[in-house]
Amino acid sequence: MSNRRKFLQQTGNLGLAGLLFPHLGRASFLFENRAPRPIGLQLYTLGNLMTTDPKGTLQKLAAIGYRELESAGSQKGNYYGFTPKEFAAMIKDTGMHWRSAHVGGAPFTMAQAMRMAKTAADSARIQKMAGSINSSPKRPNLKENYQQLADEAAEGGLSYLVCSSIPVNTFDEIKIAVDVFSKAGEACKKNGVQFAYHNHTTEFDEVEGHRPFDYILSNTDNDQVKMELDLAWATKAKQDPVALFKLHPGRYPLWHVKDLDKTTLQPAEVGSGIVDFKRIFDNATASGMKYFFVEQDQAPQPLENVTHSYNYLKTMLA
Repeated sequence: MSNRRKFLQQTGNLGLAGLLFPHLGRASFLFENRAPRPIGLQLYTLGNLMTTDPKGTLQKLAAIGYRELESAGSQKGNYYGFTPKEFAAMIKDTGMHWRSAHVGGAPFTMAQAMRMAKTAADSARIQKMAGSINSSPKRPNLKENYQQLADEAAEGGLSYLVCSSIPVNTFDEIKIAVDVFSKAGEACKKNGVQFAYHNHTTEFDEVEGHRPFDYILSNTDNDQVKMELDLAWATKAKQDPVALFKLHPGRYPLWHVKDLDKTTLQPAEVGSGIVDFKRIFDNATASGMKYFFVEQDQAPQPLENVTHSYNYLKTMLA
């Protein structure tokens, strides 16, 4: 009887709290669904700052408030001229965490890369990227070096290894991508690392009766191959990120939080463009999101731009 009385008192108190403070239930609901995490950054946004002054740049990011980082390839290699262990230690010294690394899926020809363009601005952006890549030393890619990259991810203590892009403009290329991802996913799993694939817009273009996005997810192992959903590129491809979450629930542990300019549809500071971030974050639980990274391709004033994006997200997620 005493246990029953205690239970009734506790549940009664909870009910009374709900009547007196009805907003608490809603706040708790939003907190859970938004899956609040420290705000992260994809270092590609910073351009050459990570090769000219990596330590100083990381310290500035920490001062802004960023706590989670995802690396990208650079003119000095995948880890800005450091070994994975050295780079991980440098980030740890700033109080931040290196969670994920972008690596190439397979070598692109210029023709393959240009097929990804939707507008003249896209073509110019891809040409600029290609020029930078062509002037850099050759970096390992998943098609040719998946075991090496899985081992390096483990050495750096990473949670995720992400394919930044891979050709998917023909059905043969899509099937090659599936094979590459399956091998990379298995190698990563053995190393305690999760493999994922980052989309652009081209994954949503029908190719010989198949949409690459769906074909890849339907023909790879749910546990070994996840998605890093780029919210801006999905939006630009006229896809609803929330609908994609429902199509493949729990398959999106990583997001790129990127916005698109209202006029040009080119990458912009988060909160300044057309992407409906509030609605997307309200559905974070359905996606399986664990980490998210601000990104702005070819940011004109990188540190200023990422500061504005951080402040927007901090306010929106409060």
